Amino acid sequence: MSGRGAERILDAVEWFATTMAPVTYSDFQRALGVPKSSALLLLRLLVERGYIQRNTDNTYALVRLPGEMLGGGETWGTIMRLADRHLREAVALVEETGFVAVLDDNRIRYLNKILPKREIRYDRDILPTRIPHQVASGLVMLSGLPNDELDQYLDETNASELERQDIHAAVAGTQADGFYVNIKGVVDGASGAAAPIRDARGRIVAAINISGPSDRFIRNIDGIRDAVVSAAAAVSMDLAHRASK
Repeated sequence: MSGRGAERILDAVEWFATTMAPVTYSDFQRALGVPKSSALLLLRLLVERGYIQRNTDNTYALVRLPGEMLGGGETWGTIMRLADRHLREAVALVEETGFVAVLDDNRIRYLNKILPKREIRYDRDILPTRIPHQVASGLVMLSGLPNDELDQYLDETNASELERQDIHAAVAGTQADGFYVNIKGVVDGASGAAAPIRDARGRIVAAINISGPSDRFIRNIDGIRDAVVSAAAAVSMDLAHRASK
């Protein structure tokens, strides 16, 4: 392959990485400024290698990035991309702030933050990681751990016996309900709800979280809970659909 050919492949992947919505062949060809024949070859290659998906309406979308695995081993970039549309719809519906969270080395890491279009809204820095059992998304992630891994987590965090009982109860409730609601969050005056994103094998790989000011959150708690559960289920279906191809 020529140096120019390799450069075009990288250009194509990088362009798709900045484009959330599905695009047409013409969009792609114009954006890269390459001949039509070259654009078609690039798309075919990226589809064959599993980076780009061709939809039934003949549009194209990025479904994984270099280094991310196929067949249910999706990593953060793919999860965040598949979750984007569903989370934005949930945020628009309930008008509260949405996040995608993952468990990273016994800490909760927020991959993104989507703010609602309202003047007073819940905002926070997503760069610092959080202690899992202190936040709704963390308890959702802990609910997917086998018992021995959960006990290991509790040992590593030096949880007291009372904390262990509370965490086990919260995990059991999350497993039974399919979501967790945290009325009194770590941030004073904030509440949150979270639900699991599962891969094709049913493993919890991430969580959808929606948070807001406690007084407003409580007034719309049923709507927020339903939006979180629906969004997480939709992302899980998308992951399962990808793995079945």
